[in-house]
Amino acid sequence: MTCSMTESYDPYANAMAERINGILKQEFIEVGKADKLDIMKLLVKDSVTIYNQHRLHLSC
Repeated sequence: MTCSMTESYDPYANAMAERINGILKQEFIEVGKADKLDIMKLLVKDSVTIYNQHRLHLSC
């Protein structure tokens, strides 16, 4: 598995994607919790649903 960075390794190159990746890593997915790709896919899918439908956003 490769590191999730932009092509130029500059977080400002795709700030929105970097923001979402950071939120997923910090708030939803525990380090070492998913060591298999199928489990990680399920965790990411559930995390995106929670983020979009249930999580309170400060801008709202």
